[in-house]
Amino acid sequence: MATLHLHSFSPFTDTRLASGLRILSSGDGVLLCGDAVYALQPGCAIREQLVELTSTCEVIALAEDLESRGIDSLPATIRSIDYAQFVEACARYDRTNTWL
Repeated sequence: MATLHLHSFSPFTDTRLASGLRILSSGDGVLLCGDAVYALQPGCAIREQLVELTSTCEVIALAEDLESRGIDSLPATIRSIDYAQFVEACARYDRTNTWL
């Protein structure tokens, strides 16, 4: 059963994203929103880790949060989504896990 992991905390002030990435299974998804999109800043090690994950997992980020935080350059394998696509992604996976 594939799980969509929702992350909203900055990877620079919190360990939830790093913990969540360690338990991913093939076919899972990672959705970055809120301050978690800071993980996609160019030059960050966590960004490279997320890019590597795209070979077995979907990695997506909420466009509004990317824009509000000034992140305008994404790797080709990571896509930004709007709120309607956010809902669609949640419905597409068997489960969702929000890292509170």
